Amino acid sequence: METEITQTMAGLTHIYCGDGKGKTTAALGLAVRCAGSGRRVLLLQFFKDGRSSEFAALEHVPGIRVIPQTRSFGFSWTLSEGEKAEARAYYAGLLEEAFARSGDFDLLVLDEAMSALSTGMIGEARLLELLAGRKPELEVVMTGRGPSQALLDAADYVTEMKLIKHPFQRGVPAREGIEY
Repeated sequence: METEITQTMAGLTHIYCGDGKGKTTAALGLAVRCAGSGRRVLLLQFFKDGRSSEFAALEHVPGIRVIPQTRSFGFSWTLSEGEKAEARAYYAGLLEEAFARSGDFDLLVLDEAMSALSTGMIGEARLLELLAGRKPELEVVMTGRGPSQALLDAADYVTEMKLIKHPFQRGVPAREGIEY
């Protein structure tokens, strides 16, 4: 008796976390795979200004749209309280925009979402609300270090990148095309 395999289109939640290299790379690989299958991808990268090398390639991939960042705030620990409040409002607005626009997409990538959470730039309760209220078919990928237990519980996939060895430990700076 032949068993029919059916593909469900229920949107699942992925977390790529850990202190090792590869979180963004894995998320963007999934974005390219998704776009290659004819689906539409929306990408939001927190704290990244669009100068990373992947943007040069992604702008040529049909089906992938990037929410551009028009502001840069620097490192959170260098900001005054006023600058932090301004940054929080900005990043919270980007998160809202991503979910508001996601209705036209099949995959939403929130790169460095965990960093945005851990620095207080976006709120965990609101992110969880947005995840729970998204259209049922929307797949969501979040990356970054240190996801909370609540986010781990909300995820369907959790993959941890573990740092064992990295050239940065020997003083080798980030290299274009490899780390950025």
